[in-house]
Amino acid sequence: MKAPKQMNWGILGCGKIAHKFAEDLQTVPNANLYAVASRQIEKAKKFSQQHHASNYYGSYEELALDKEIDVIYVATPHMFHFEHTIMCLNNKKAVLCEKPFAMNHRQVEKMIETAQKNNVFLMEALWTYFLPHYRHVLEIIESKAYGEIKNLKADFGFSAKFDPNGRLFNKELGGGSLLDVGIYPLFAALTLLGYPKEITAKAKIGKTGVDESCTIDLQYEGATASLFSAITKKTKTQAVVELEKATVIINSRFHEPSSITITANEYSELLEFKTTTFGYNFEAIHVQEMLYQQRTESTVMSFNKSLQLVKLLDAVRSKINLSYNL
Repeated sequence: MKAPKQMNWGILGCGKIAHKFAEDLQTVPNANLYAVASRQIEKAKKFSQQHHASNYYGSYEELALDKEIDVIYVATPHMFHFEHTIMCLNNKKAVLCEKPFAMNHRQVEKMIETAQKNNVFLMEALWTYFLPHYRHVLEIIESKAYGEIKNLKADFGFSAKFDPNGRLFNKELGGGSLLDVGIYPLFAALTLLGYPKEITAKAKIGKTGVDESCTIDLQYEGATASLFSAITKKTKTQAVVELEKATVIINSRFHEPSSITITANEYSELLEFKTTTFGYNFEAIHVQEMLYQQRTESTVMSFNKSLQLVKLLDAVRSKINLSYNL
């Protein structure tokens, strides 16, 4: 059997998450970090040296034009995901774009349309979907071993230092808790319960015009979801799934490699899922599998899933009267 070809990766944006992704990429079979790009050439050079990339660029356009690159990981601030993804797709590059995919449903539709027009792979980098502990929870729910879900409680809150110009608090950069971390509790609700029948939400809007915290309640047929996000308050960051015959807790921090606790009939079991990486390798492995199979859409994080998720984000933003200048 012919060995799979080496995949040349490019990383667009050299921020905090890009560093973690680059480190994990080194553990992925047949993955090669070929080039990185930043708007600051020195930043790109330092990043490339740290993570052993073959090349570095001082512009994103140069990265997209590099014919040796097979797939690009887009890791710029939220507001730029649409623009940078479209540029890469139009240069026939497969794209793994960080979450949130884009700022609204219209942008996501355009990204998908562009990927299809160019016949290239595109996926939203919702890494949680590929983590072993989360896959196990999905199997438990799908098996109906403990019956149906009655309630989901999920939160993600942390206390960030206030910086009006920083990514989290700056409205021009798509700041706020909902898009940055609220997306994870919403993703949990979507993947565990589906799209809700009813949505209610309220938020604390800070002085820079972004949601510093957001409380969301979702209604389903026979089930509810209570979700919370914040960038000014630390929370447990866990997901509690109440089923008819058991409670499944995805322990803190539920969106990253973690453990789960199952309690049924007063018996409690802790399931550990040991990982030696940050956890980004699992989505990278999946992307490479899709590319080897010459697919243009993920069989897990499908276009439909991304469209539903952004539709849900748009609906919540509408409820809390939060709009961005696009």
